[in-house]
Amino acid sequence: QVQLLESGGGLVQPGGSLRLACAASGLTFGRYAMGWYRQAPGKERELGVGISSFGHTFYADSVKGRFTISRDNAKNTAYLQMNSLKPEDTDVYYCAVGKNQWTNHVFSGLSADYWGQGTQVTVSS
Repeated sequence: QVQLLESGGGLVQPGGSLRLACAASGLTFGRYAMGWYRQAPGKERELGVGISSFGHTFYADSVKGRFTISRDNAKNTAYLQMNSLKPEDTDVYYCAVGKNQWTNHVFSGLSADYWGQGTQVTVSS
């Protein structure tokens, strides 16, 4: 049984930092792409950052230069370092694993097969 367990969410002031972690079990983690999606109330879930099984990365324009995704296949864990947080980053963040997706030979995200339960990130003073 595949499980994704997220941790690290919480309340932070604007300009602050948070580090999310997603620990996977029940699968060969290194074979999968991994991503962090975000979802605001009443809106669709959208991919914010992703990392391929080969280590290529994808960042949505809204988070480029502020967020960094990484993975440790030996620990079956992926991380999202979020810096310079803004109030508009407030969302529920979901980790997911799935197949690599490529657009014109560039890593563009993943086709999510499994999801975590979500963790709330709130940026507010």
